[in-house]
Amino acid sequence: MSAPIKKRALHIEGNASEEGSSSDEVSDTEDVQEYTGQEEIQVEFEGRSPIDSDFHGIKQLLHQLFLKAHINLSELTDLIISQNYVGSVVKQSDVDEESDDEDDDNSANEVFGITTVVNLTDKQNLECVQQLRQLLVDLCREHGTDQSNAVVSSLLSNDARPVGLLINERFINIPAQISVPLLESLSKEMKKAKEKNLAFDFTYFIVICKLYKMDTESTKKKKSGKNKPPVTQENEVLWSNPEEELFDQEADCRFEFCVKGETDSGLSGQWLEDDTAMTPYRRILILNASKLDQLIQRVKEYVTG
Repeated sequence: MSAPIKKRALHIEGNASEEGSSSDEVSDTEDVQEYTGQEEIQVEFEGRSPIDSDFHGIKQLLHQLFLKAHINLSELTDLIISQNYVGSVVKQSDVDEESDDEDDDNSANEVFGITTVVNLTDKQNLECVQQLRQLLVDLCREHGTDQSNAVVSSLLSNDARPVGLLINERFINIPAQISVPLLESLSKEMKKAKEKNLAFDFTYFIVICKLYKMDTESTKKKKSGKNKPPVTQENEVLWSNPEEELFDQEADCRFEFCVKGETDSGLSGQWLEDDTAMTPYRRILILNASKLDQLIQRVKEYVTG
């Protein structure tokens, strides 16, 4: 489904290491400069309405969020594109028109992030929504507390209180600054959709966050250096999307689970020998929808502070 393209240019800096890179992509005879870390490049991104050609890029991002969960990601991607009046994909701004480099052209068409919301109450006729609802129930029963179990069961059994799955996914090296215009746009678009009596009037959001916890056992085995920080409670957790830590602070309840046994493309790329081993987790937040705008303001203050 086509729609007018919306653009919000953003100048941000990110790590030079590329998502999804693999040693298989480098020829054995090709000279490769040794990666030393802390490398940055300046890239301009913009938010656009999802369109049909974004299908594979969006599906890839959903895969790195859900990993091996039994979800029909193709149908979920189609749903996201079909409701392209709400939500944005992150793409690289137009490259130099005089450049005919095929790599530049591919980068310009690549999807680097997706911010949108899926109605888990109104779309129960879709297989992917049924699977998402069942996944949340199963995960909560296995990993949640009595409180989170009660909340999730109550929300998913009461169609009078619509629940939205807030998807805020992007490559790990894109900093939090980009989330502000994307979330602001999403909030405005949901309000416009509600004015047209479309099903975007939510009472709660469910957010699936990616985070990584320091493998303290591996850290202890390494030789300690003079400049290495001590392992403390403050530096044990790394949020893939840093702004989601603010969401966590405002959540009504939460639960988490380890996904160490599953492939996570979000941490692919080049790594240094001394990098601390991190174990991937997913944390599921239950967030009152009325808090979204104030949270966006908090995120804005965070990224500008």
